[in-house]
Amino acid sequence: MPRSSVFDRHGCGLRKWVLGPVAAGLLCLLATGLLAACGGNDKKAKRERVVPVTAVAAVREDVPVTLSAVGNVTPLASVEIKSRVGGIIERQLVQNGQDVEAGDLLFQVDPRSFDLAIKEAQARLDRDRAHLNKAKEDLRRYSRLRDLNVVAQESYDNTFAEATSLENTIRLGEAALEQARLDRDYAAIRAPISGRVGIVQVNVGNVIKANDDRTLCVINQIKPINVSFTLPERYLGEIMERRKQGPMRVSITPSGTSTTPVDGVLAAVDNAVDTTTGTIRLLASYPNDDTRFWPGQFARVELTLRTLKNALLLPTGAVLQGMEGPYVYVVKTAEGDPTSGTVEARQVVTSHIVGKRTVVNSGIESGELVVLDGQVSLSPGAKVSIKNERTGDAAQGPVPAGDKQQ
Repeated sequence: MPRSSVFDRHGCGLRKWVLGPVAAGLLCLLATGLLAACGGNDKKAKRERVVPVTAVAAVREDVPVTLSAVGNVTPLASVEIKSRVGGIIERQLVQNGQDVEAGDLLFQVDPRSFDLAIKEAQARLDRDRAHLNKAKEDLRRYSRLRDLNVVAQESYDNTFAEATSLENTIRLGEAALEQARLDRDYAAIRAPISGRVGIVQVNVGNVIKANDDRTLCVINQIKPINVSFTLPERYLGEIMERRKQGPMRVSITPSGTSTTPVDGVLAAVDNAVDTTTGTIRLLASYPNDDTRFWPGQFARVELTLRTLKNALLLPTGAVLQGMEGPYVYVVKTAEGDPTSGTVEARQVVTSHIVGKRTVVNSGIESGELVVLDGQVSLSPGAKVSIKNERTGDAAQGPVPAGDKQQ
C-alpha cells in the first residue's frame, strides 16, 4: 500500500516524514472539516447581515404635469432706425438705453436743403399755374373765333393741347411739392414704436445718406415681452386641445442671480413643425413691467399641460432599472419594530417624472415603505435596518412649484 510522505527542511537538507494510510486519512478529514466550518460561518454571517437603509413611503397627491424647455427672450417688436433722406445730423435727442414713446423725435437732419426744395417746387407750380391760366384764356378766345370761322381748326387744336399739357404739368408740380414736404418731414427722424433704445451709432455732425445702410439705433419693445422655446412635436396635439379650454400657464425663470419663477401665458404656436429637429416653436408672453427679462436672455420655461389627480408618487432615486424594467425594494417591517425588516424586489410601472418624484401607475400601494438609499447592498430577502424613516420627506408634503415632466 502506498505511503504518504511529507518533506521538512532542516538545516541545509530535507527530512522526509512518512505517514501511514490512517494518518493521511485523518489529516484529510481534519482539513475538510475546517473548510466546511469556515464556509458555514461565512454563510451564517451573510444570512445574519443587516443592511442600513433609508426608506420613504409612497403617497398620493394631485400634481401638475409640465413640459420643460430652455427659451430665449425676444422683444415683442424690434425696429432698426435708418434715415430715409441724406444730410448732416443737426440734433441728437436720444441717448443710449433711453425709453421712448412712439412719435418721439430721435434725430434731426439739417432741414435747410429740404426747405429750399419746397420753395423751388412751389415756385415751379405757381409758374405753371400762371401759364395754364393764359392757355385757358387763349382756348376760350380761339373757341369763339373758330365758331366764326376766323381761325383755322389747327390753331384751336394747338391751343387745346397746350392747355391740357399744362394741366398735367401742374399735377407733376403738385406731386414734386408733396415729395419735397415729405422729405422735410423725413428729416425729423421719429420713433415708430415705443420701447427702449440700444446703443446709438451716430451723433451730431455725422453725415448720412438717403437709405443709408448704417443703423442709427435699434428700438426694442420689451413691455410686454416674449419668450421663444421649442417642444417635441408629439405634444402638439395635446397643447392645441388644451388651448381650446383657455389660457395655458407658463412658468418662466430668467437666467442670472434671480431664480424666482414668474407666471406668463402661452401666446402663440408656430404654424409648422421644424422637420429638421422634429420640434414646434412656441411663444410665451410676460408683461415685464419689472423689466426682469432682456432680449437675448436665456430663460427656463415650464408649460403646464394638465394635473394628475390622486397620483401615486415616489422619489425618483427609489426607482431602479433592471433587466425586466423598473423595480423598487419594498420594506416589510417586523412586528413591533418599525425600524427593521426585510426587503422585497417588486416590479413597478411608471409614467411621468414630476420634479424629483416619479409617478407610479402600479406595483405598489400608498403607504408602503420603499428603500431610497442603500439599494446597492441589497438582494431579495435581505434584512435591513431603517436608519431614517422619512415618511415626510420627498415622498410626502407639498409639490414644489418647480416640479416638471422630463
